[in-house]
Amino acid sequence: MQESLEDIANQLALLLKQQKLTIATAESCTGGWIGKELTAIAGSSAFFRGGVIAYSNEIKHKLLNVPAEIIQKHGAVSQQVVQAMALGAKQRLDVDIAIAVSGIAGPAGGSVEKPVGTVWFAWTLPGNLALQKGKVIAEEKIFTGSREDVRKSTVYHALDKIKQILAD
Repeated sequence: MQESLEDIANQLALLLKQQKLTIATAESCTGGWIGKELTAIAGSSAFFRGGVIAYSNEIKHKLLNVPAEIIQKHGAVSQQVVQAMALGAKQRLDVDIAIAVSGIAGPAGGSVEKPVGTVWFAWTLPGNLALQKGKVIAEEKIFTGSREDVRKSTVYHALDKIKQILAD
């Protein structure tokens, strides 16, 4: 049985507190839902610094310093863009870890190359983990279901992946 979003967020919060790490988000398709899950936890100000809801390409560029050329060349839903979003959030919000997501939640907007449900994720890692695993890791997933299902699956995976990395 899959754990609830609340359980995953609480487990991640515990790891962040134990390791004295801070986190921020750069969210597009989730519209702040990742930050919502983290700030639902009492005492989250100890580890959560903030987030940017960068739904438009203009905001990705202006607030997260994603080069406009990268967006034009690869599209907003791409490895290159989420990696730049994560780095921008890490730098702008001065945190140890940043989570970035950009995807096509649907029901429209997909293409043959990027069908509805396509989501790109990126996570920056704290110092010692960064040396072991690379500065920014990225991953693509294709989720199924309704718009809400795609968004919820995105939030779940974004939190669960960093929880697993920190638990190792």
